[in-house]
Amino acid sequence: MTTRLGLSLPQMRQYSLGTDVPDVARTAEQIGYDSLWVFERALFPEPATQGLYGMTGVPWPDEYRGVADPLITLTLAAAATERVRLGSSVLVAPLHVPFQLAKSLATLDAASGGRVVAGLGTGWSLDEYAAAGIRPFEERGKVLDELIEVCRAVWGPDPVRYDGQLTKIASAVVGPKPARPIPILLAATNKKAKRRLVDHADGWLPVGMGAAQVATEWRELQDLAAERGRQEPIQTVLRVNLTYTPKAYDGSDRRPFQGSVDQIVEDLVAHAEVGLEEILIDLQSSARDARELKDVAAEVYEKARAAGV
Repeated sequence: MTTRLGLSLPQMRQYSLGTDVPDVARTAEQIGYDSLWVFERALFPEPATQGLYGMTGVPWPDEYRGVADPLITLTLAAAATERVRLGSSVLVAPLHVPFQLAKSLATLDAASGGRVVAGLGTGWSLDEYAAAGIRPFEERGKVLDELIEVCRAVWGPDPVRYDGQLTKIASAVVGPKPARPIPILLAATNKKAKRRLVDHADGWLPVGMGAAQVATEWRELQDLAAERGRQEPIQTVLRVNLTYTPKAYDGSDRRPFQGSVDQIVEDLVAHAEVGLEEILIDLQSSARDARELKDVAAEVYEKARAAGV
């Protein structure tokens, strides 16, 4: 089975959103990429009240100082393309009003002809939760649970009815409807989140931190699905965050997906052997501008396909 390949869209400060997003989207589709992806970073606290991913003393990367809104970025890409799927890896779901996010995703799916993939996570930034003001950070799991239920209700047949903590819909017609059922994928890392995924979501969004680790987590997730009686297959999209260097990285401390295109492709081959359906390549933070992003994306795609990915 050939692994599908996706590419992240340019959302960071070095890009001109109005021209670079459509340009990169069109080029990626022409190269052969199967999907285009966005992520969410709502703000850059200064000074930060916590470290990156909640880890004490780990600074936030400078490229997070201005990340474009994910849904607007996807909308720009949708208007410039015809075939590629349009995904989020991830939207920090509890930062959004559930009803409005459900309606926005449905509208984008209807407009794009059924190409949206809703990748959701709970996030980790206390500052983002404080700014969004939806619910406290401690309630993030409950908010995500409700948001998934609201999406299913809003995307389903009318009249829509829902009675939750944040959302009250007595009986309403809500349109437009998605062109087809929008798959919901979750970035689940702990046991509780994986149970939520198995019971309520369509797929999984792991991160490529080493093929052996991904393989172990995938087996554990499949075992959990069998244990809980899940019949439907779990869709999978592996996210890999590239640190691209024009020359090969020759240090003994090289991390997965760090180095030249050839080194990156070696890692793609290893991760593809895990058997996941799709790999999302994010190299926007390493590229200086849209031209380099497109050039490297084309080289990675060509060499990855030649290597059997």
